[in-house]
Amino acid sequence: MKLNTKALGLAGGIVWGLAIFLLTYWFLIRGLEGETLARLKHVYLGYSVTWYGGFVGLIWGFIDGFIGGALVAWLYNCFIPRPAGTEAPPAE
Repeated sequence: MKLNTKALGLAGGIVWGLAIFLLTYWFLIRGLEGETLARLKHVYLGYSVTWYGGFVGLIWGFIDGFIGGALVAWLYNCFIPRPAGTEAPPAE
């Protein structure tokens, strides 16, 4: 069974983007400092634990999650065994 690269990338992007967005807002609403979460500013350009930073994290998280999910699906499809008597699928 092959995995759909675009679908897994989209799912990963949505999950990771929303996770960063919601976690940032959770820290802001609860009044937590978020020292560990603030370290994402070294990875995601423009991110901070602020109301605006939550949206920046959403965008960067979506991009990061999309690439990660698509890469996992692509690697999985490269390494799954093919049934006997079939040839490799054409490159996308």
